[in-house]
Formats: sequence, C-alpha cells, structure tokens
Amino acid sequence: MWVITVYAKNKINMLEFDVEGEARAAFERIQGCKILSEVIYFND
Repeated sequence: MWVITVYAKNKINMLEFDVEGEARAAFERIQGCKILSEVIYFND
C-alpha cells in the first residue's frame, strides 16, 4: 500500500493507493508539502 501525506493550511490529509504508479502520478499533481510512503505489512 502507498500513502501520500499532505500538510496544508493547518490540515493533514492522507491518501491511500494500492498501485505504486497511481500513487506517484497523484504525488506529482499535488501541491504543497507532501510525503510518499510505502506501507509493508508482515504477517506471521
């Protein structure tokens, strides 16, 4: 899972994506301070 965290005007938005390509495309379009993270779940 890919997560974009956007900090803007005293507000934090988090957007979740299943596909890396979609996340990177959205990341390029978003203005402001932003972080792109990959979330990896380890199951036993």
